[in-house]
Parts: sequence; C-alpha cells; structure tokens
Amino acid sequence: MLKHPSAFLPVAMSLAALGTVLIFIALHGTAPQADEGAAAHIWQLLMAAQAPIVLFFAIKWVPESPRHAVPVLALQIAAALAAMAPVFLLRW
Repeated sequence: MLKHPSAFLPVAMSLAALGTVLIFIALHGTAPQADEGAAAHIWQLLMAAQAPIVLFFAIKWVPESPRHAVPVLALQIAAALAAMAPVFLLRW
C-alpha cells in the first residue's frame, strides 16, 4: 500500500517538515524569532499541502481496502504529529 504516492507522500512531507524544524534549531537555536522566516513558511506549506493528499487517500483506499489503508492513515497521522510536536512544545 505504501507504494502509492498518496500513501507515502504525506509521510515524506511530514518528515521534511520535521527536518526543516530540526535544521532550524541546529542553526539558530530555540529562541523565538522576531519574524517568521523561510523555515516557518516551508513548514506551513508542507503541513498544509499534505491534507488534500491524505483526504484523497482516505476517500480512495479506505472503502476499497480498509484493512491495509487504516494502518497507512495511522502512519500518516503519526508522522504529522511528529512534525507538529517540536513547534507545539517550543510554543512557536
């Protein structure tokens, strides 16, 4: 099931968003910035752009094969939560 782009793209986008946050922290630290920079905008775009892909995946695959689609949806949600966790915990 993870061979389909609608299955793996949201996970890859969440990991890219998490990587963006971690690289920003490594380069600039965790102090709040005066202005949202490029990293914040990239994170926002990656997180927002995966929502329609996840919705498409759910509409297409859950009715056809729920046994295989539900674990993939859980993985997509877990990846998104992992990408959101540092932003939430650092109160950015």
